[in-house]
Amino acid sequence: MDDYPSIQVVHQLEEILNNQEIELVVVNTPTATHFEYAQKALLAGKHVIVEKAFTTSEKEADILIELAERQGRILSVYQNRRWDSDFQTVQKIVSQQLLGTIHTATIRFERFKDILSAKLHKEQPGPGAGLLMDLGPHIIDQALVLFGMPMAVEAHIRTLRTHSMVDDDFLIHLLYNNLRVTLISSLLVPHPVDAYLIHGSKGSFIKQRADIQESALLKQAQPFTDNWGIEPEAYAGRLITNYNGTENEARVDSIPGNYGEYYENIFSAIRLNEPLKVSGSEGKNVMKIIEAAIQSQAEKRQIIINR
Repeated sequence: MDDYPSIQVVHQLEEILNNQEIELVVVNTPTATHFEYAQKALLAGKHVIVEKAFTTSEKEADILIELAERQGRILSVYQNRRWDSDFQTVQKIVSQQLLGTIHTATIRFERFKDILSAKLHKEQPGPGAGLLMDLGPHIIDQALVLFGMPMAVEAHIRTLRTHSMVDDDFLIHLLYNNLRVTLISSLLVPHPVDAYLIHGSKGSFIKQRADIQESALLKQAQPFTDNWGIEPEAYAGRLITNYNGTENEARVDSIPGNYGEYYENIFSAIRLNEPLKVSGSEGKNVMKIIEAAIQSQAEKRQIIINR
């Protein structure tokens, strides 16, 4: 409030929806409420950003996408971790095809939180609760950005923490023709290991999760300063290539992270009619993978993805 003294606080959603000066609504509430609030905002003629997880089901995602199209409004999901420094760097390496034909990839997002969160909507069983709906959308989205939609999904979802009533550990295999992408997340890992391991016919890229933006914001640091989003040098990636029997290892400094690029695109989409970098349809694809993972765990089998 000190940084934005003119900000107005309201107590009812309708006060926002009825304000004709407000063009964009950001739905950053418990996941179980995303569909209801986003639907109301779209019906009120607002552009909408929805925090991840986008919805609690693919069906809800479909309804919101169709409504946004009818209303002529943008609908985006806040997948800010596409602009993490570590992922930006991984994406560059993959796009440059330095590894040859990629056959195996692992993306991990692990924390150590053995005490249950005070945010009850994350810990009480119900739509939108659990780790798969919390950190899952981040690494699923990153995998889809890198490799597209898989042919099949196989998942193993567990509850490990004492007194936990929701999932807090998962492993998901995304299966392509000759590519396997493994997504791992847990709330019971005291010492996380490398977060990105990409292996191809000509080399490997190994990278820690090291983006500093979230921790900086929690410390109330001001974004977009000279050193914003720059990782410590110790967290540089390792590019190991093997051409004609000769192995070489190179240090790869990270691209600075910048969540602001997401909002710059939102502005351009609203004012200049430019394409969204994170669309509702991409949010729907994440929900499709999550639902397939839940089904895989329940039925103990691979689930074919209809694309």
